[in-house]
This record gives sequence, structure tokens and C-alpha cells, in this order.
Amino acid sequence: MDAVTSAPGLHRALPVPDGLEGQRVDQALSRLFGLSRTAAAELADAGSVVVDGRVRGKGDRLTGGSWLEVELPPLSHAHPNPPAPPRPVEGMAILHDDDDLVVVDKPVGVAAHPSPGWDGPTVIGGLAAAGYRISTSGAAERQGVVHRLDAATTGVMVVAKSERAYTALKAAFKERTVAKGYHALVQGHPDPSRGTIDAPIDRHPRHDWKFAVVSGGRPSVTHYEVTEAFAAASLVDIRLETGRTHQIRVHFSALRHPCVGDPTYGADPTLAARLGVSRQWLHAVRLGFPHPAHGSWVEFTSEYPPDLAGALAVLRAEA
Repeated sequence: MDAVTSAPGLHRALPVPDGLEGQRVDQALSRLFGLSRTAAAELADAGSVVVDGRVRGKGDRLTGGSWLEVELPPLSHAHPNPPAPPRPVEGMAILHDDDDLVVVDKPVGVAAHPSPGWDGPTVIGGLAAAGYRISTSGAAERQGVVHRLDAATTGVMVVAKSERAYTALKAAFKERTVAKGYHALVQGHPDPSRGTIDAPIDRHPRHDWKFAVVSGGRPSVTHYEVTEAFAAASLVDIRLETGRTHQIRVHFSALRHPCVGDPTYGADPTLAARLGVSRQWLHAVRLGFPHPAHGSWVEFTSEYPPDLAGALAVLRAEA
């Protein structure tokens, strides 16, 4: 039986993979690091598991995208499974490629990077299969990744190829010098049609597997403008000032205008079914940042994928 020991171990920090959404801490640690459930539970009991800055118990539930930190036992006690070999990603277009970075148009159903909680295609795996060189900076399971899009969110994503690009881009995201633009189709009609949602976000007080606007949560700011209104929904242009987990979904749910196709945050499933979408209508339409090589501003955009464009076509036909 594995046991937690006082011998020097290994500190690991990584985002919780989407595939581990809702799982217990001990179960997730077992899958991520190859520990027995007993050893994983002992780590949590010893206070060695921190999620989003708070110590978590073995029975706490995880949310995809949360920041996990754990002090693992010595390497001899952990036997992680080998990573899956890289495989091509169908439909992932390259928007830009140079010596420092590659910008992709991420399709639906593709995670940012490999993880034990996800056995589907990944951006990093797809780039590796296509022969792209990626920065070796960052944790082994997400080298070159400076930001993430959830598997169900499509659009523009940048990956660092050089070490200087990784350092510069990570700093740009941290310092909020990156312009992150999204389009979302939300239920109803936000009032006012243009404004700022400044509401702190933290774990939901009753459902630990999702987030909510919570007093005392992490500062979260979303700027929005309705660009097209329909009978049952509105197309909204969004600029993120912060980048919390599920921020857009949580903020518009708090306004009682959840993203179409997002029942987790209160959307009406009948509307999504009528429009032919099986995921939240949310797309990373543009991404801009100072180029790490020369500091000049660069910006990239993405067109809507067929499922999101099709939903809009239905609404426009009904107008």
C-alpha cells in the first residue's frame, strides 16, 4: 500500500483538467499522478492539497480549470501513466506561425493539453503530430500553454514555441495586457445593452463543482455590448478584463441571461435543441497581445464554427 512519507517529495501545480470536473480530490489525485486512493486521501488529510489557494479535503469536489497544487510523495511512490502519443486534430486551422508562437483556431471537443482526465484530442498533441516545435517551459503536461480554452469553447488560442515567448506571454496574461474578445449568444435581452459586470467569483456555496458570484470572491470584470437582438436571445460582444474560470458563463448567469446551451448555469435546454447546439454558445473571436519578439501589437480573429453559425442563422430566419 502506498503511504505518505516525510521524505522530500515533488511540488506540482497545474489546472484541473476538464475531464476531472466534479470528481473527489482523492479520486482525481489517483488519476492524475498514479497514486492509490489511500495515498491520495492521506495527502489530502495531511493538508498537502491546495485548490485556488485553499486547502481541500479528500472528499471535496473539483472544478475544471481550478488551480491545483499538491506536494507529492517521493517519486518512487508515484507511477503516472505515460502520456498518450500525439495525434492529429481534424479541423484545427493554423492562423499564424513564426519562430516564437503559433496561433490556432481551436475546434469544439479539443482540450488545450493532454491530461489523465481527458482522452480526446488536444491542441498540443495536434501541433506535435503536425511537426511543430513547442516551448519546453511550463509543467510537463502543458508545455508551451500560456492560456486555455475549455474543450467546449472554440476560437483563437496562442501557444508558445520559444522560451522567450513563453515567458513574455505568461507575463502579458498575468499583467492583463492581452485583449481577449469573445462572442456569446445569451438568453433574453441584457439591460442595459452595454455595460460592465464587476462581480467577484468563487465556488458555488452549495455546488462545489461550479462557480458563482460570491461576496468575497476573486475580483472579476466583464465588459459587454449587445450587437444583435432576437426574440429569445441576444448576440453579445465581450471583452474580459480578468480571466476567472467560467467567468463569462457565471457573470451572464448572474444577470439571468445564461449562455444558450449552458444548462450548468441555468440555460433552457429546449432553446438550444431548437437552435441545434449541444454546448454553450461561446466563441473566442479575437486575441491580441504584444509580440514577444519585437513588442508590436498583433491580433488574430476567428470565424464562427458551423454549429454556432447555424444557430444564428435559425434566429435570423425567424426575425
